[in-house]
Amino acid sequence: MKILKKILLATDFSKSSEQMVENAIDVAKIFEAKLVPIHVLPHDIQNDKVKTMVKTAAESQLEMIKEKIEKADVESAKPILRFGNHYDKIIQVANKEDVNLIIIGAGEKLKKDIFKLGTTAEKLVRRSDKPVLVVKMGSKFKNIKKIICPVDFSEESTLALNNSINIARRYNAKLTILGVLEPNKLGFKGLKLNWDEIDELKRVEFEKEMSSYLEDFNLVDVNWKSTIKTGDPAKKILRTIQKRNSDLLVMGSSGKSNFHRMIMGSVTEKVIREVPCSFLTLKTENAIHLNIEPRIRDIEEHLKDAKQLVKDGFYNEAIAEYQTCLKINDMHIPSLNGLSKVYAKMGDTKLAEEYKKIAHEVIVRLWDEKIEAEARKFYKF
Repeated sequence: MKILKKILLATDFSKSSEQMVENAIDVAKIFEAKLVPIHVLPHDIQNDKVKTMVKTAAESQLEMIKEKIEKADVESAKPILRFGNHYDKIIQVANKEDVNLIIIGAGEKLKKDIFKLGTTAEKLVRRSDKPVLVVKMGSKFKNIKKIICPVDFSEESTLALNNSINIARRYNAKLTILGVLEPNKLGFKGLKLNWDEIDELKRVEFEKEMSSYLEDFNLVDVNWKSTIKTGDPAKKILRTIQKRNSDLLVMGSSGKSNFHRMIMGSVTEKVIREVPCSFLTLKTENAIHLNIEPRIRDIEEHLKDAKQLVKDGFYNEAIAEYQTCLKINDMHIPSLNGLSKVYAKMGDTKLAEEYKKIAHEVIVRLWDEKIEAEARKFYKF
């Protein structure tokens, strides 16, 4: 059972990319994903001998990355080497391999902890329909503890929040859900209006919308909080990231805007230019996909998957796995107890108590049978 199956790891063999590979390995471990290393060479190498030498060197370095991945007990696909435009080839391979996520380095740090976004990374964020995880130099993904996800109630932010929740569960990280209310920009010059009162009314309305919006998400067992700021969205997002010292930003790469709707939302574009942490952008596809392999498995494998599904918040799928266990053994106490706990999390107290009662009855029955079996050793009936 996997929720992130395949990751395309785009490397340029630079010093910063070495750490990026380590982070990709950490992500793959957390999600039990397969890594697909890729490197793109320029297409305009004129000298054939030079081209052969460069190709051989690149293949050797890709093979070293593959060995490093496998040494860390992570599955690696055969490395891919392409000639051509970097971001075009990465997108082509990502679509062909049907990966769930592209991981790429961000670039070197500049002053005041602001890092430049490399051309390839920026164009990937702009043009790829696949989710793109841009890794900041110095990031350590195994230490992710604080995630921030801005929402504007659009489809893209819904996609981002669902993925944020799943990442927060796997990393046991704190999730901050941020809504930004833009100040009143009505141009009613000359009118004597109480703008403070108008802004307060807008804030109350925004809070209600946020509360209603969050009701559709499964946040049970997630360490989360929502917060609302007023001001310029890009500035407030960046300020919140800095203030909370966030490790990861998860954001829809298109969304609501008062002015226009572009391929990449204007707010996202402004944020990623200066964001001081690694970030994941999503446009039309989930990075997280639930994938339960349709194969014959024993009861312990079904039970293991059920428990992980509960942790990941996929309650209906967990129930199906527990029910499969009961088809194999209708007195399987861990599954009965598991069903009781899942229904309790879902707020269905009736079914929770029913399965708890069945589990208790099975325990009593098995205990009575054990006592009877022991008694038969010493007494004849």
